[in-house]
Amino acid sequence: MAIRGIDLFCGGGGSSWGARAAGVEMVGAVDAWSMAASTYRRNFPGARVVETRLNRRSDKALLGDVGHIDLVLASPECTSHTPARGARVKDEGSRATAFHVLKFIRKLNPRWAVIENVIQMRTWERYPNFLAALKEHMHVTEHVLDAQDFGAPQTRRRLFLMCSKDGPPEPPTPLTERRLTVMDILAPTGTYKTRSVFGSGLAEPTVARAKRAIDALGRDVPFLIVYYSSDGAGGWQPLDRPIRTLTTLDRFGLVEWIDGEPRMRMLQVDELRRAMGFGEDYILDQGSRRDKIKMLGNGVCPPVMQSVVSALTSQAPHDHRPRIPQVVEQRIPAVQLRASSAIPFLVGPQISG
Repeated sequence: MAIRGIDLFCGGGGSSWGARAAGVEMVGAVDAWSMAASTYRRNFPGARVVETRLNRRSDKALLGDVGHIDLVLASPECTSHTPARGARVKDEGSRATAFHVLKFIRKLNPRWAVIENVIQMRTWERYPNFLAALKEHMHVTEHVLDAQDFGAPQTRRRLFLMCSKDGPPEPPTPLTERRLTVMDILAPTGTYKTRSVFGSGLAEPTVARAKRAIDALGRDVPFLIVYYSSDGAGGWQPLDRPIRTLTTLDRFGLVEWIDGEPRMRMLQVDELRRAMGFGEDYILDQGSRRDKIKMLGNGVCPPVMQSVVSALTSQAPHDHRPRIPQVVEQRIPAVQLRASSAIPFLVGPQISG
């Protein structure tokens, strides 16, 4: 009999995409954002999708007669936990959305649950109370997992609360194969329009980032310019590593050398989709470019959730890395640094969405 699941705060369906790959039939989902709900419907046409904001009165009646539920997935609002919010006042109502999940767990009595959020959720003053309430119903273990360890070409550390009626869940085992990198997500050179880095009106800080990268890497080596960074890495990264954390902002520009000239373009939605670990069959056609980037940056990497659900339900995980077509010619060999340069290893503080 199939494992039947629902997804609360489902977004565009990253968690559900991973759970389905682990053998779960997703039968219901809830999200307050119309674009996310529409995208979820496109990818899970058999699920009942409710577009509403959950509150303290919300429970299983919201989803109608969905039948028995074995697995509850939830990604409560994270913007008031994450440092990406900066100095803005934290919204306690937003953070308290985690408690709305408890009512569904009490009413549905699932065998398993997975609650995902940014790692800063653990510093929330009500987190111990939330965890204690969750443990009244299930065994709970806390795990910080990085997407790059589970087949996504991105460094993205997130908190996963694995919950089970059967006993304390064990975390998934990271993959031991080659990690996917920026090179694995890029469209072929020439697919999208570019502009010259120098003399085309790019902002001075952007040109400065490019100069720092060229000074470190030398000519003819492509790289990413990274906007909205705060880890002192110089505002750029090489291509032979997983991409840094995607957020809800358009923050990655690709610089390639074409006819001996460095030329730049922003990464496109299809490339960012691959960076999250979605397969080519994921449908992302709702809303504007900005909406799509926001949806991806708010999402859960499917390969991570597949590993988590497989471990939780004791189903042997398969090789679940996204089947990314080899659309990229080998632009560079392993990155070679100039003797006088050093590239910081880009795993410092992450900007989260």
